[in-house]
Amino acid sequence: SSGINAEYGVLYPVVRDVRNYFSWRQADCHINNLYNTCFWALVQMGNLSTSEAEKRLNGTFSSDKNEMLFSEFSINYNDVAEIYRKGSTLIWGETACDDGRTRKILQLLTSDIIGDSFWLEHASQLDNSLSDPQ
Repeated sequence: SSGINAEYGVLYPVVRDVRNYFSWRQADCHINNLYNTCFWALVQMGNLSTSEAEKRLNGTFSSDKNEMLFSEFSINYNDVAEIYRKGSTLIWGETACDDGRTRKILQLLTSDIIGDSFWLEHASQLDNSLSDPQ
């Protein structure tokens, strides 16, 4: 008899995990874009080298970056287009055809997906098989 023992583990996602993952991705997009907006403002408008800009940003927090953008470059980060601050999300939607049928279309959204409103408005995007355990 052989001593082979095969074990497999399967992780089935639940709604909470899917939402947390996409929320994390959007927060990460914001953090990266805020850094990059500051970095390039320092290089292009502040006349720093890329090394100097990186050094200047080292150890800063989001509040520091927001203040730097506003006080040094008159940039209000909240006025930066949502697609840069929040990234883009592709979802399936439906559109009515001239013949009365509907067809699926891919929609590009740049809205907040961290809060509840996105998930309530687009509940159909989550497969019912992802329901949270009771």
